Amino acid sequence: MVRIIPMASSIRPSLSSFRFSSGVSTSRFGLFLSPLRLPPHFHFSHLTSTVPQSHFFGLKASKLLKTAGTRVGMPPVGNVVHASTATAQETALEWVKKDKRRMLHVVYRVGDLDRTIKFYTECLGMKLLRKRDIPEERYTNAFLGYGPEDSHFVIELTYNYGVDKYDIGTAFGHFGIAVEDVAKAVELIKAKGGKVTREPGPVKGGSTVIAFIEDPDGYKFELIERGPTPEPLCQVMLRVGDLDRSITFYEKAFGMELLRTRDNPDYKYTIAMMGYGPEDKNAVLELTYNYGVTEYDKGNGYAQIGIGTDDVYKTAEGIKLFGGKIMREPGPLPGINTKITACLDPDGWKTVFVDNIDFLKELE
Repeated sequence: MVRIIPMASSIRPSLSSFRFSSGVSTSRFGLFLSPLRLPPHFHFSHLTSTVPQSHFFGLKASKLLKTAGTRVGMPPVGNVVHASTATAQETALEWVKKDKRRMLHVVYRVGDLDRTIKFYTECLGMKLLRKRDIPEERYTNAFLGYGPEDSHFVIELTYNYGVDKYDIGTAFGHFGIAVEDVAKAVELIKAKGGKVTREPGPVKGGSTVIAFIEDPDGYKFELIERGPTPEPLCQVMLRVGDLDRSITFYEKAFGMELLRTRDNPDYKYTIAMMGYGPEDKNAVLELTYNYGVTEYDKGNGYAQIGIGTDDVYKTAEGIKLFGGKIMREPGPLPGINTKITACLDPDGWKTVFVDNIDFLKELE
């Protein structure tokens, strides 16, 4: 069983005094709260497009700008735009470093909520923190973890009425759980009828003892032998097509720190650990690059990670500046007024940023 150590909340939210934009969306939460719409496929539209300059200025004006840019003492228009973008990026980076961010929860879909809750509580030692049923939208959520949501990274399960199976795909990797004794944890899981896909033993190319199991829906969990930790639910592993690109994006747009990398040429993969603090005390992203593989099938089971922020408006602007795609413009959700924004990283992985103060109000 996982030893649980309480931890005080790491969120100290504050409101910013200005906004980059004031657009307010009246759409539903999307994948963060809403159920999957059948047929269960995702169709993400790119919200940015290249618009010919003549559409803005007119053809003659466009030519005049080009001509003016060649005069002595006048910098080319492209240089001005580049300088302006660089300044905006620098300002965004400064703010992102000051923003109080924390990984809040990971969201995915399951085919039998009660079955999954029983497995996670009995085999993995989690607690059922809360449930909510939304009959008008035909879905139910359950929140599970090793401590309160205001201080711990937790799981948000979604059950859509009548849907009993999902395609996990090849892009999602696994969740990581830190335990003090992997062998004992595996024995308990076997006794409860759980599926063990890798017996306890040292990780390939290292000495850390691990094991792999599968939950009833086929989601993989890596059990990692580690001393007492305030954050047992410690990893979400996602596969990416360009590791350097992903590291740069998560550092600049998300404000994460590159904690470490490990290359394993014998097995042809490289990993990068990204997060908001040391991985023995915080949940982290484990990004995995398999040599030569640039694209994966994401399936329709895994949804997204939620991250807390002091200002969803500034967060959205920063994400745009560093190459992310905004799926939902920042603004309050209808009915509960929690401010969020949703985005895609360069590989199409979705993240929802949630206003810190609004999130705490929801928990109340």
